[in-house]
Amino acid sequence: MQKRFGKRPLGIVMAAVMAAQLCACGSTQKSDLQETETSSALTGEESSAVEGTSGEGQTETPDATVSGDGEDGAESAAAIQYDYEQELNIIDDNYRNYYEIFVYSFYDSDGDGIGDLNGVTEKLDYVRDMGFNGIWLMPVMQSPTYHKYDVIDYYSIDKEYGTVEDFQKLVEECHKRDINVVIDFVINHSSSENQWFVEACDYLKALPEGQEPDLAECPYVDYYHFAKEQVNKDYYQVDGSEWYYEGVFWSGMPDLNLASEALRTELEDISRFWVDDMGVDGFRMDAAMHFEENDITFNTETLNWLYSFCKGLNPDFYMVSEVWAGKAVIENYYASMTPSMFNFDAADAEGKLIKAARGNYSAANFVESMVGYQQDYAEKNPDYIDAPFITNHDMGRVANALVKDANNMKMAGGLLMTMNGSPFVYYGEEIGMSSSGQKDENKRLPMIWSDSDTTGMTNGPLDADKDVAFAFAGVEQQLDDSYSILNYYKRAVRLRNENPEIARGQIAIVEALTEGNQAAITKTYEDSTIGIVYNTSDDMLTVELAGTELADMAIRGYLTLNGEVVELTESALSMPAKSICILK
Repeated sequence: MQKRFGKRPLGIVMAAVMAAQLCACGSTQKSDLQETETSSALTGEESSAVEGTSGEGQTETPDATVSGDGEDGAESAAAIQYDYEQELNIIDDNYRNYYEIFVYSFYDSDGDGIGDLNGVTEKLDYVRDMGFNGIWLMPVMQSPTYHKYDVIDYYSIDKEYGTVEDFQKLVEECHKRDINVVIDFVINHSSSENQWFVEACDYLKALPEGQEPDLAECPYVDYYHFAKEQVNKDYYQVDGSEWYYEGVFWSGMPDLNLASEALRTELEDISRFWVDDMGVDGFRMDAAMHFEENDITFNTETLNWLYSFCKGLNPDFYMVSEVWAGKAVIENYYASMTPSMFNFDAADAEGKLIKAARGNYSAANFVESMVGYQQDYAEKNPDYIDAPFITNHDMGRVANALVKDANNMKMAGGLLMTMNGSPFVYYGEEIGMSSSGQKDENKRLPMIWSDSDTTGMTNGPLDADKDVAFAFAGVEQQLDDSYSILNYYKRAVRLRNENPEIARGQIAIVEALTEGNQAAITKTYEDSTIGIVYNTSDDMLTVELAGTELADMAIRGYLTLNGEVVELTESALSMPAKSICILK
């Protein structure tokens, strides 16, 4: 008869989460952090230090233009004409703009070719100036692998990344800039080199034949799923014994038994360390749908337990979970009453964002999807915060999915930045970095900070291909290009930071203006309503606002591909190809 220790049958259980593209010069709004005005408004430091600014103080600033040409005839970042800029209105809550960072490939501060925490700290002004006010750090705890999703010690910082003191400094510097820090918390499995697993295996190997484990002697046996026979292909033999353990991802990642009360107590202590002692603001929950395979009830209860515990430590604690599934499954996970699930329905090469950007999914269908997310997710958790994204570290890059078409890549970013919730942008997405094939290492290549200056450049993962071609320039060069992908993202995030309705508003479709690749919606937050009009086609459109909910609104800001202008003449809104306009 099969005998198993863990949460599955016969288990023994112990009782007991822009600052500024100023595409216009001439702004009168400056952050407390901006001491000097640079020659290019695109690099001005305007940050979330102006949080709490009332929407009543927002004003349009027409005719804020400059002119001038950059080197080689290219227009400089300061030369772009953009006649709309509002005061920032950043609300201090868990609706944030997040930037996902793979520390290993991000920025190397000590010259060893590996990104590190001090490197992230050095680049916080860049993160803030892009308008992001949250970062998600992929795993930083001690691990034997480059990706670090198999944790050896949950109370540590991986030596390749730095020290606990380096992490504390990073968090402190983030908070000075009003940037929240979310870390990957990997509790579906540990490393096979974790001391819990090592001691459990040593105990089982020394156990006399026929004798059952005594949890009083070795409580770590209950931390994992052990069995006396190979239950299925996901079970691996403990060397030198008759015992097997579960490792769904691979043998080096033994699955943790999250039904174990002893393990839960341990994980609460670990959470207290990161939230109370280290000051993190939230967790990204890896592999949440695999805690117990195909058991939504167990998995949602587990998320609720940990979230509730962490909320007791910090009432503002944030959690976002990875549930790589379709909309219906994601919806069910909101029954956990945790705030956010990554919106995989909108993500990846065949997700709604990329399909809408390349014209395979109409603007009308896209706004209908946004309404669907709002209605269906809210039914499970009225306080949900959607977590949309285009791609992440497990997916091919946006540049690959959109065949390195800069216009379509901008459109995808613009659509993302007008969605509700907390959008997540994968590092390098804002400069159009590429990936190659299906190898994970090729999806996590070094961040390109400059085409000419190699300072801070990492070597990237050891097994990554070294000849992946990038179609677009690095950060330094794109900052100086008015119409770069980076500067498009800065303006898109800036619009989001000017208009809290974008993230939080109740959506209503303006049916009279929504058909095919033209769509219009309103978003209402508290007592304020904005309109958003989309043209996802490759043609100029004229949108007649008379007789609709948008009739009395004025242009508040817009996104166009390469400096084209959105104009409102009487009630006719002129929308260039692949443009988005905010009205109020």
